[in-house]
Amino acid sequence: MLDRQALSQLKGLKSQMEAEKERAEAVVKGTQARYGFAVLDDGREIFIPPDEMLKAFPDDRVRVCIRPTKDNKPIADIEKLLDSPLGDFTGRCVRKGKALFVEPDLPQLKRWLFIPPHARNGVQEGQYVRGAILRHPIRDGRPQAKILSIIGSDDTPGIENLYSMAKYRLGLEWSGAGKKELAQCLAECKPLEIDKRRDLTDLEFVSIDTAKTQDIDDALYAEISDDGWTLFVAIADPTVYIQGDSDLHRDVAARGTSVYFHGDVLPMLPEELSQDTCALSEGRDRPALVCKLAVSDSGELGDFEFIEATVRSRAKLSYFAVDRYLNGQYDELMSHATPLEALYQVYRALRANREERGLLMEERREYRWILNDQKQIETIEPFEKLLSQKLVEECMVAANRCAAHFLLQHRASGPFVVHRGFRVERLEETRKFLSKHAPELAGEDPTTIAGYRNIMRGLAAPGRALPLRGMVNRLLTRAQLSAQPGLHMGMALPAYTNCTSPLRKYLDFLVHLQIKSVLRGEGGQQVTQQVLDGLSQRLASTRGATREAERWLAGNYLRRLTSGGDMRFAARIIHINSSGFTVRLEDNGLEGFVDLRKDPEKFSYDKWTASLTSTTRRFQLEQPVSLAFTGVDTQNQHQALFTPVAECGLKPPADQPARES
Repeated sequence: MLDRQALSQLKGLKSQMEAEKERAEAVVKGTQARYGFAVLDDGREIFIPPDEMLKAFPDDRVRVCIRPTKDNKPIADIEKLLDSPLGDFTGRCVRKGKALFVEPDLPQLKRWLFIPPHARNGVQEGQYVRGAILRHPIRDGRPQAKILSIIGSDDTPGIENLYSMAKYRLGLEWSGAGKKELAQCLAECKPLEIDKRRDLTDLEFVSIDTAKTQDIDDALYAEISDDGWTLFVAIADPTVYIQGDSDLHRDVAARGTSVYFHGDVLPMLPEELSQDTCALSEGRDRPALVCKLAVSDSGELGDFEFIEATVRSRAKLSYFAVDRYLNGQYDELMSHATPLEALYQVYRALRANREERGLLMEERREYRWILNDQKQIETIEPFEKLLSQKLVEECMVAANRCAAHFLLQHRASGPFVVHRGFRVERLEETRKFLSKHAPELAGEDPTTIAGYRNIMRGLAAPGRALPLRGMVNRLLTRAQLSAQPGLHMGMALPAYTNCTSPLRKYLDFLVHLQIKSVLRGEGGQQVTQQVLDGLSQRLASTRGATREAERWLAGNYLRRLTSGGDMRFAARIIHINSSGFTVRLEDNGLEGFVDLRKDPEKFSYDKWTASLTSTTRRFQLEQPVSLAFTGVDTQNQHQALFTPVAECGLKPPADQPARES
């Protein structure tokens, strides 16, 4: 037995150890491994060992006890759960023995969650589900989940779309209050009878869209003037049916945009509005916001005005039919020759002006996916943008420019689409890049429209030894939504916005609200940066959903193509970094990733030449490559994975020129 002195020493040691401990509140940070970190309010990150991580989920707020280890490094023990923000989630049902689990589709939560028999809701192994936490693991490290709903299984047609909608929380149903307001609105709202609108039904407006389009949100008309043309862009006006402070408006704002999946569409507006009441359908009088603008012979935009009007579309024309007419191959549209010929001349002037004074997006080959009855890719067909599509695009850009100028003139609180060009923090690197690869452009000011335009045109000039235009993409910002006006460098314009698709895009809907507010003398202050930031987040979610669904479908298609054995794909490198490179397949436009981090050879990344080089191989931006499909990364939004074939990217001997891969 210990004597009194030994017991006293032991008690003192225990008191000392307890005094060395620290207790604090922290947020749990997960990792790809089993361990994690406790992020304290003062910014410190304390290691959480694997056994302790079993007690919590990533992002939980907990109380931890911080104690030193033998090597005097602090670790955190989780003592109490304070808050757990993890709500419902999507995932897949998996089996281990007789037990069923759900594997959550969450980036930092890699553990299976047990589903007790009473919480299974009829789920079966392999089904995709929406679930929620039934029992937190704080007490014993054994969490449980319950199944809220079953989304489908691998053989459910369109499961890729359905699952992505659920994962990214895209609205499928309208709220009960919104439905009630819609019914009341359709019964009582008579804008053509009540509103003071200018009657423009005598103008021969025509809509040009795909043959199947029902939510027709624009129609065009043009006529010759003394020094060019007068262009009328009529835009559907759903804002007359949706009150600003209403549940229906909140439903529309929550969606933010119509979401187009392959084989499925989630409309932003109820179809009763977008496809019927508001659509600029052939032969129907409709309320519209019309942009009337002067276009000179040289393609310059002159005076313009926005008009709350009543219009009547004379015809719904397809892109294909108008394209054939413009190319002299289709005489059945002769009854619409007058507006079509004028629109074509307007297009030529506008396009030539933008080619000379602005910046155009780089055109690349596009591809059309043909789906079968199971909503899987049957074939992929390449196609070129039609002349008729370019015509409509130029007219829409012109109207958008006028809308931005109108908001700017009247000091409205946006919304503007701002693209600042080169990142402020990368300007020095930009100048160094130009000095290194295009010294003739080094004197241009990249912060001005003229300088940016000259730089981008110069980098894209033919005859360059390196793909300089693509190489500077890493130095550029993304376009942003702003309540304050700003330059749009990507189009070489002092201001820009979007107003021509209010049936499909909430941004355009907001622009209509602002323009009409100014026209009615109410000021254009209905939009805040907070509203636009929320919209940007929703748009990012929809992009994530459609990207994941597309990758999933593409992976299925690639598996089917390669099921017969070895198959090589010709591709081109479209993005490159220190980990590997992204490719686009030449035959079908599908994209995937080549990960070189696990390659036996060590590759060195050179940002100045956008290349990866090893002892024997070299890969560079825009380089043609030959690849083999190796599978799909289901943990990274179903990204397709490829590997270069043996002879791809080999360096030539020092005395021989480079050969194609």
